[in-house]
Amino acid sequence: MKFKNKLSAILGASIVLMASACESFLDVNENPNNPEDAPISGLMTNSTYETALNVYRAGSATSNYVQYLASPNPSSGSDIMDQLDFSGTWFNLYNVMTDLNEIIRKSEESGANHYLGAGQILMALNLGMTVDLFGDVPFSESFNFETVTPAYDDDQILYDQVISLLDQGIANLQTESAISIGGDDFIFAGDIDSWIKFGNSLKARFLIHTKGSSSYDANEVLAAVSGGFTSNADDAQVTFFEQRFNPWAQVAINNENLLLGGWISEQFIEALDGTSYPVADPRLPLMVGTTDDGEFIGVPNGAGRGDAPEQGARSTLIPGQFYTSEQSPILIATYAELKFIEAEAALDSDPGRAYEAYLSGIEAHMDMLGVSEEEKAAYLADESVSMGAGSLTLDDIMKEKWVAMFLHPETWNDARRFDYGYKDMTLPANLNPNLNGNFIRRLAYPDSEVSRNGDNVPEVTLLDRIWWDQ
Repeated sequence: MKFKNKLSAILGASIVLMASACESFLDVNENPNNPEDAPISGLMTNSTYETALNVYRAGSATSNYVQYLASPNPSSGSDIMDQLDFSGTWFNLYNVMTDLNEIIRKSEESGANHYLGAGQILMALNLGMTVDLFGDVPFSESFNFETVTPAYDDDQILYDQVISLLDQGIANLQTESAISIGGDDFIFAGDIDSWIKFGNSLKARFLIHTKGSSSYDANEVLAAVSGGFTSNADDAQVTFFEQRFNPWAQVAINNENLLLGGWISEQFIEALDGTSYPVADPRLPLMVGTTDDGEFIGVPNGAGRGDAPEQGARSTLIPGQFYTSEQSPILIATYAELKFIEAEAALDSDPGRAYEAYLSGIEAHMDMLGVSEEEKAAYLADESVSMGAGSLTLDDIMKEKWVAMFLHPETWNDARRFDYGYKDMTLPANLNPNLNGNFIRRLAYPDSEVSRNGDNVPEVTLLDRIWWDQ
């Protein structure tokens, strides 16, 4: 059950505003907001809400790298994969994990096993996102307030902790709890079965990242898939309300007001308009806007909008669509994503299962967007889409997953695992010369962390790879 009651949402939003997240180790030794006294319910509200915003923040950081978005200005840092400062994203990830640490501690003390399980699942998600972006990060010394210069933990060891947290969370959700989760949960409104499916779906996500490692086990991925989402109704998402817009809606509104953002990459347009692939995709007009002339025209990454300086001469995110309505949800994890994970994991051992999962992923995303039955059937009837189990390739799966995960940070993990092998995805113009003609592989550690904890920050370049990206 999704959290859709407007009154509850507004009351929950008030809790978010009143019960601010505690400061992480990044700034101070002593927390001025006294998190020890924060009620577990308020911490859950803030953590579910801010986790969704962290998905947005990470997606905003990476959407140019995977060529969903492009800057209208030439040589923009995001487009050319320059070294940028993501101190705000880092701070927000750790702020949520600090609150989650409190939820876990308080839940263990009070026997609130359902809060404990949900907290562990959210901790796994936020920690996993942090590792996927930055590699080695502080964790084991991060939440005891005994040091402002915590040591960095190995990224592969942290991944083991992510999976362990998910397993613990699922197990705790399956036990009796002294306290019940309810409207303080912005994701599932206390629906424990949905939390269990969410935990399994995230486990499948993080396990598929390890596909190139010796520890990878496709059967383990498929077992997690079997316990995960079973339809779009299960999706993990946070729906927004009148007092707070979906942040992608705000990007679209800002763009209309000439605060330029949300311009669409030429790569994305041409992948869906029949240029790069044989069939035009009916999802395109439901995901992005046209030019003032009614055409879909993207911006080449790194090159800018060129000879089209006027607003309306290129496609952008526009208000009112599925991803950009004021009350649109932020999608944290979806059934469509899970079906593509299943397709990838099953491809070598069971092509028939992989093919059915691949088609189901396309249909799930089309249903989410509201594609008509006629348009959906026509798209799926094209032989370049419904090629048969014997002809399905990883390229086919990854292309459709790339479309279905629009604006989501998980796509950057896929792109790196796939070695940016999407058809016609080329390096941006004016590429950062320090990349030596290669795509970016990680974010740089933020300036705030270098200034506060510089002795512990690893020396890395944008080409150094996360442990699973070898």
